[in-house]
Amino acid sequence: MNIGRLTIILICLFAAMGVPGGASATQVHAEPEGLCSHQLGHGFFVVSMGVLVYWLRGRRLIRHKGWRYLQYSAILFVVWNLDAILVHYLENRDDLFMKFSEGTLHAFLQPYPGREWVTVLFYLGKMDHLLCVPAIVFLYLALRQMIRSPHRFSPQDDERP
Repeated sequence: MNIGRLTIILICLFAAMGVPGGASATQVHAEPEGLCSHQLGHGFFVVSMGVLVYWLRGRRLIRHKGWRYLQYSAILFVVWNLDAILVHYLENRDDLFMKFSEGTLHAFLQPYPGREWVTVLFYLGKMDHLLCVPAIVFLYLALRQMIRSPHRFSPQDDERP
């Protein structure tokens, strides 16, 4: 790529960043099918990652650093999805707490009497990025290690004693 083409690309990128626009980071599900299919997706992901962990351990691939990182990533993805399932369930219950200014930076929850612990659980569960981001980091580390490693998965590794 020559300097002129790179300059044009950079100018276009900086110009595009200067144009404000809406960036919606939430996904709304139509009732009730949308939430059900979303929850099924989380459940499928839990099962898939569980099978991956089982397979990695069964093949004893976790002896190698890259595969071990992949196992950590899968375990964190399982916990993240279980957390998401719980939070989605709590979020759609109307008898636990009231939500005020939802979708703003000033949103807050008012628990119904006797339901304070559920509100705290919901609040902590909404911090799911504390599980998802490390899972993604471990996935990155796993892929990086596998690319750099001289060990490659081969049929001989699949044989059981």
